[in-house]
Amino acid sequence: MAKEREKAIIRTGVIGIGANIVLSLFKFIVGILSSSLSVILDGINNLSDAFSSAVTIAGVKLSAKKPDKKHPLGYGRVEYLSTMLVAIIILYAGITSLKESIKGIIKPQNPEHAQGGILIIAFAVLIKVLVGLYTQKQGKVNKSDALVASGKDALFDAIISFSVLVAAFVYHFAHINLEAYLGVMISVFILKAGIEMIIDAANQILGLRIEGELSKDVKACIASFDEVYSVHDLLIHNYGPEYLVGSVHIEISEKLSAKEIDDLERQISDEVYSTCNVIMSGISIYAKNESDENIEQIQNKIKDILKDYPSCIEMHGFYVDISKKHIRFDIVLDFTDKDRLLTYNSILESVQKSYPEFTVDIILDVDISD
Repeated sequence: MAKEREKAIIRTGVIGIGANIVLSLFKFIVGILSSSLSVILDGINNLSDAFSSAVTIAGVKLSAKKPDKKHPLGYGRVEYLSTMLVAIIILYAGITSLKESIKGIIKPQNPEHAQGGILIIAFAVLIKVLVGLYTQKQGKVNKSDALVASGKDALFDAIISFSVLVAAFVYHFAHINLEAYLGVMISVFILKAGIEMIIDAANQILGLRIEGELSKDVKACIASFDEVYSVHDLLIHNYGPEYLVGSVHIEISEKLSAKEIDDLERQISDEVYSTCNVIMSGISIYAKNESDENIEQIQNKIKDILKDYPSCIEMHGFYVDISKKHIRFDIVLDFTDKDRLLTYNSILESVQKSYPEFTVDIILDVDISD
């Protein structure tokens, strides 16, 4: 699967490099012959696209390196760095385009578009749209943010080329030169796109919340086992599009033996990997009381206490040890709570006041997954 993905990304990148080099050569020739700043800038943009495709290929090759002692979880996140580099290339192209466009406004130079040159630009628009759509589609299919970014860049170039065509027709029929002004507008558009891509790549490196669909699928897979009463604290780390590592808490009967728990954990790990392609590196246990019916009354009373705290969105891992006079459970507070520690201490004090004969331990969890 990983090899097929790598081949698909490289194939798409090679197509992008070839198409952009050919288009940039034609545009340089047309731009120089017609003294058209916008056509020359368009050609420069095509070269930046070719370089972006080369960066994407280098990124996927590096990310495929086998894990080693220094990087035991592999090099999958290199792809996010390559996406950021593609975004920087786009920003550079936008800054260059803006700089040259401003020069064109200060010292305008009237273009001389030949009919053949206009046809070449029109053909370039068609090619860039096809390359952009194909690259984006392959990026989404193969979960490659770098390819998606390259595809967006190609579609931006198609818009640039189309604006060059518009400027050529306006100049031909109305003798008004709009190239430099269109260049400024397009440059701002490119810069905005580049900044958004950098932010997206940075978020991937920093760590985004698990996709809701994935977290729900993993939880549903784990909850499908009869021995599992509930699933909590699912955490999935992304070490590349094809390498997801997770951990989770499950609530099971306190009566299960160590062997039964071991068997259950192995079965869950195998099922989650085969179904959701997530490696479960750790499955922790919450024991569920099954020996004292009075414990349910305690649990329900504490639930009533928690209703006074709107930011408390969940309680789990509830367990009471009657012989040791010990109550323990976890709570999840919403991120909208401006003072989580204050809320936590208030909840702890309220529960402790209700059960002074018990030692109360509460763990404050984070709302990390849907």
